[in-house]
Parts: sequence; structure tokens; C-alpha cells
Amino acid sequence: MNQSFIKQEKIRFQHVDYAGIVFYPRFLEMLNCLVEDWFEEALGRPFSKMHETNGIPTVDLKVQFKKAARLGEMLTKKLWVKHLGGASILCGFSFEDEQGTTCLEGEVTLVNVAFNEDRSDIKAAPFSDEMKMKISKYIL
Repeated sequence: MNQSFIKQEKIRFQHVDYAGIVFYPRFLEMLNCLVEDWFEEALGRPFSKMHETNGIPTVDLKVQFKKAARLGEMLTKKLWVKHLGGASILCGFSFEDEQGTTCLEGEVTLVNVAFNEDRSDIKAAPFSDEMKMKISKYIL
């Protein structure tokens, strides 16, 4: 049975603005951390190794801010795959508070890219069959 990748994150002082709510760019940083954790923990492809020859940049991002998240709250962050292409992944995501209320939701499109040593040439590169198999476990 397929599943979402789930992580929890506590809202810290570094995340909030003067009003004590998450400043919206911090949500995007939390999303990037979720993607990075998914690649390392679930797909066995840590960014520290991947970025020697490849990358997985965000090429499209849609976000809806539904509810403020406040200092001290615990968020449950979920990521799943909506579509797996040859070199791209369309993921859905949501961040929920401790009551299960959605604070943030959206879609992010990631593209697998390869680059040469001096990084002067970057091109989309198909996922290996092994990587597609690992990613497909998260298709919902």
C-alpha cells in the first residue's frame, strides 16, 4: 500500500515574525527540508551525495496558506507523489497543526538534473528504474 512521507517539525523562534506566526518564506524552507529528508530517508539518495553530479531543483510551486502556525506548535508535514514522469515528480504536500487543521498545502514539481563537473551544462536526466520504483511507493 502506498503512503505519504511524514515528518514533524516544531515551530521555533527562528520561524516566526513579530506577530509570533510563521513568516511565509520559512514555510518554503520547511518544505525544502521535507523534500531533502524524503530523498535521504525514504529514497536513499541524500543531497550530500546527489549534488556531486545531480540535482533536483523545484521548477514549479503552488502554495495555499490556509491558517497561521504559531510559535511552539508542532506541525505534521506530509509529502506524496501525484505524478511520476521520466525526469520529473509532481508532489502534493500539506502541513497540519496538532488538531489536524491544514495550515499550508500545495504542489511542487521537481526535476532530476545532471550536470558536468564545472556545472556549466545542466540538463534534465531520466530517473533510473531503481529510483522510479522507490518513488512509486509514494504515489497516492
